[in-house]
Amino acid sequence: MEEMFDQISPRYDFLNHLLSFQIDKIWRRKAVKILGHYKPATILDVATGTGDFAIVAARLNPQRITGIDLSEGMLKFGRKKIHKKSLESLIELRKGDSENLPFSAASFDAAIVGFGVRNFENLKAGLSEIYRVLKPGGAFIVLEFSKPRNRFFRSFYFFYFTRILPWLGGLVSKNSRAYSYLPESVQEFPDGDNFVRILEAVGFAKCRWFPQTFGIATIYEAQKPKNEG
Repeated sequence: MEEMFDQISPRYDFLNHLLSFQIDKIWRRKAVKILGHYKPATILDVATGTGDFAIVAARLNPQRITGIDLSEGMLKFGRKKIHKKSLESLIELRKGDSENLPFSAASFDAAIVGFGVRNFENLKAGLSEIYRVLKPGGAFIVLEFSKPRNRFFRSFYFFYFTRILPWLGGLVSKNSRAYSYLPESVQEFPDGDNFVRILEAVGFAKCRWFPQTFGIATIYEAQKPKNEG
């Protein structure tokens, strides 16, 4: 997995925006707007990739944002973007495993994951780690691809997702496996209420989900209970 993302890192941002028709930018802004209600001072961006979610979250004016990812290739490009936007004093990107976070318990006011939870090798283990490092009352916001509910749109979408996207992604990135993996991982991911049930099993409360753009993606909102140590 790490090697695959290292290989596609030079074209990752370009392809994300191209293949989502730039809508991924709107989804991130909506997710950060929800996060803004919690007024977090410290934010952890898990599976940060090239730092897009962390950069948008900087609009909330927190004290510190820490991004973590397994792919040094992705982090390299993320650091360049952060430098270009003069955000080095606010955002730090570190290499690390989402299922073994190198932070003490109750270290962050909020955690975010953008298009990364479906890549967790052990979903429940990764979510449990995020729960551990959140302070009581801390917010958890997830933005992830999902399966459209509308039958007609679903057919059209999966034709694009399984035929056009892997071909175009492979053509530009020179790694066809990475973009055939994407639709496979979305198909397997337990989205909607199924994901909420997993969040609740880990311990999260006040879990809600908000489908975006006909259900292509979903924003999930959850909170670590305030009385939880």
